[in-house]
Amino acid sequence: MKRRGWRRWVTEQSIDAALRDAAARIGGETPRLDAEVLLAHALGRDRGWILLNRDAKIDAQAYEKLVLRRIAGEPVAYITGVREFWSLRLKVTPAVLIPRPDSETLIEAALASGVQPTRILDLGTGSGALLLAALTEWRGATGLGVDQSLAALAIAAENAALLGLGHRASFQQGDWGQGLAERFDLILCNPPYVETDAPLSGDVRDHEPASALFAGPDGLDEYRRLIPQLPALLAPDGVAVVEIGHTQAAAVAALAAAAGLDCVVKQDLAGRDRCLVLRRE
Repeated sequence: MKRRGWRRWVTEQSIDAALRDAAARIGGETPRLDAEVLLAHALGRDRGWILLNRDAKIDAQAYEKLVLRRIAGEPVAYITGVREFWSLRLKVTPAVLIPRPDSETLIEAALASGVQPTRILDLGTGSGALLLAALTEWRGATGLGVDQSLAALAIAAENAALLGLGHRASFQQGDWGQGLAERFDLILCNPPYVETDAPLSGDVRDHEPASALFAGPDGLDEYRRLIPQLPALLAPDGVAVVEIGHTQAAAVAALAAAAGLDCVVKQDLAGRDRCLVLRRE
């Protein structure tokens, strides 16, 4: 009888109790949020529903499998398979970098630049987050996403189709802008810019693609390759918006000046340098 009672407790638990227990064991910076997102995913509901039904019973064993993956360090976005960016629901897998809210600064900077693009280029497109966000803002534009990873390109194309943007977005394999003859009104890029030996949390270093993170001892290797290509890719009145690490503005701006590009630094919501807005001189 005791064994049957224990199994009933394990397999059936209230939402409130499950969230308290999971958050306590997950730890980290956002344990309660992580617990809620994982439970919403397990139930096929949104977070609002679970917060309004805290006494409802759930299958605790199914939820426990997701919680254990998070405790082991796997990012929530890879567990659920989705991440929101610019209010878009994007599919993500370990083949792509998880889109960060800080990167939304690039879309904000592009909007503030006054550019009215008809052709948009996203270099290192990954999940397609930047390109697809831009296409929702400039509805008359079409865009091209370039990435070295075929797995990433497949995810980006799937996201475009899921968002109804497949007819306006195309994707191709490439090494930054090499081989592209076209000129673009808006170029977006979030390149790798982390120093090789930079201290990162385990969920980033151990799970996200290293090729999308690291760029040599000073984090500038990819800028040295990318920035000189931009003048030939920009239309005469075009704008390039490039993400940077918060300590890299001066170094990347110097590369831009050497390539004949005017540069304006933009900050994210935390007041940290986050991207450069570049134009041909």
